Amino acid sequence: MISHQAKAGFEFFVTNALKAALSSSSDDQVDVTPLEDSSEIKEQRLVILTVSSYLFRALTLMSFTLDAPTRRHLAAIHHSTPEAMSEADYLDVIGEVGNIFCGTLNRDLSHHFPYLGMSTPNVLERQCIDHLSELDASYIQHFRVVVNASVTFHASLCVCDFADIDFQVDTTVTEESHGELELF
Repeated sequence: MISHQAKAGFEFFVTNALKAALSSSSDDQVDVTPLEDSSEIKEQRLVILTVSSYLFRALTLMSFTLDAPTRRHLAAIHHSTPEAMSEADYLDVIGEVGNIFCGTLNRDLSHHFPYLGMSTPNVLERQCIDHLSELDASYIQHFRVVVNASVTFHASLCVCDFADIDFQVDTTVTEESHGELELF
């Protein structure tokens, strides 16, 4: 069983991770809104990653369609132009966005769970979202993510628990780090 405060903690961490991963600059405005169900999610593809411990497995899915606004935004994240990028380049960038998202989520969860592992990103078709309920998850939450009021992504969190999960998060504190590498 996942407590209500743990669900709120997962949601808070996912929201922060999405904002960190989908910003191309510090000026970007990333709005994350929880959704009741997945019916709004129409993007063609998704990148899936997993954060796991011996207590739970959290599958994170970021849905996307490589339309013109999304290509422009991903090119900006890559510090490139849409014309200079191939289809494979876009998939590499979305995979890296997924890695930043998953790494941020992993870092935040590691304050509460000492033993965590992450998967590598895999790109799948959108229909996979329709089968999340088959995983016997204790918590599924979908999100609409709008960047600069012009690009829309969707994200889903699916938490399968193997024991009772309860933790509390101070939601008044947010970190400013967006996954940059520091060199010493």
